[in-house]
Amino acid sequence: MKKTIYVDWGGNHIRLTWLPDFFPDISKVTSVHGPCFDKNKVLLVQINGRGFNFPGGHVDSGETPEEAFHREVYEEGYVKGIAHFLGSIEVSHEDNPDFDPNGKYPLIGYQLFYRLDITECFPFQRSDEANTRIWVEPSEVPYVLNDHELAYLVLNEALLLSPENSK
Repeated sequence: MKKTIYVDWGGNHIRLTWLPDFFPDISKVTSVHGPCFDKNKVLLVQINGRGFNFPGGHVDSGETPEEAFHREVYEEGYVKGIAHFLGSIEVSHEDNPDFDPNGKYPLIGYQLFYRLDITECFPFQRSDEANTRIWVEPSEVPYVLNDHELAYLVLNEALLLSPENSK
């Protein structure tokens, strides 16, 4: 279900729209993220300055979004697995009076979201960015996750792809 909200990111008024199953032009993709599952628990990572969140980050030059997602979940959560595309969040700066057209981000960009079914879990190594990882029951995610309400729509989409729901 498509849904739009407004958030305050760094003092800027940003419009976010969840677009399930929508894969945008790759040139507009700014980052990749997603819930990772192992034994019916969700992996959350504590990122400096962001609190607990789904693993994810920016797409590096030369990477596909899915390659970036696999790299990010390993760098932040030390897991590997099988990724399933869920959808996109459109990040629009059209209502942001402070938007810099020469800045790092496009006027309208996209964050892609995947579900990862974990097949390998490695010992956690604290990094410059990730302090710790925790495993949370899906029903407890809203009490731990430090993110906007669209993150819960992403989680619900991921739960619909659960092996238990495909039987």
